[in-house]
Amino acid sequence: DKDFGNLSTEQEQMLKKASEQNERVISLVSEMLTLNKAADGTIPYVFEPVDPVHLLEKILFEFMSESYKKKVELIFLRPENAMPFITADPNKIHIVIENIMDNAIKYSKEGDKVFISITPVADMVDISIKDTGIGIPSEAQNKIFTKFFRAENAQTKDTLGSGIGLYMCKKIVDAHHGNLTFESTGYGSTFHVLIPQIVATNNTK
Repeated sequence: DKDFGNLSTEQEQMLKKASEQNERVISLVSEMLTLNKAADGTIPYVFEPVDPVHLLEKILFEFMSESYKKKVELIFLRPENAMPFITADPNKIHIVIENIMDNAIKYSKEGDKVFISITPVADMVDISIKDTGIGIPSEAQNKIFTKFFRAENAQTKDTLGSGIGLYMCKKIVDAHHGNLTFESTGYGSTFHVLIPQIVATNNTK
């Protein structure tokens, strides 16, 4: 913040790199703590009705700066009809969508696009995140939700990833009695976060 005087361009760049690395380490420690809680079943869940459209709008707003910086376009295919609410812990589902969105931007190149959509599927709501990035190699696809696993092309693109994010996302979605799936043909990937709709109750005697 220049409290101690102006910095040279080189000093500013070095401090910026140190700050970014510090944030990465903080994020990794946070992921590890969450992972340990997931392993011993101590993560608390508070389920409530959640508007998936409002949730996505909030997350998209949070990623506006990052997507602009990376020159990756975020496109929300807003549903024409009202979407059913889901039964979810909003903070935990926020983590899931945030993680997948972050990967979609991180593993895309300048000019790529990320499409976000919501579709009712039977008794679920499908939150879909489709990118046009590097994709997931076929030989890595059966390991993608494995703890600490990272595909070779992902390691090349981002050398400091932890391989924890998608593992935690799968654990969280499973705790919601939902399903986390994906498809990738080597060019781009689409992740589907399926969460149960609110079950209507009849309280009449």
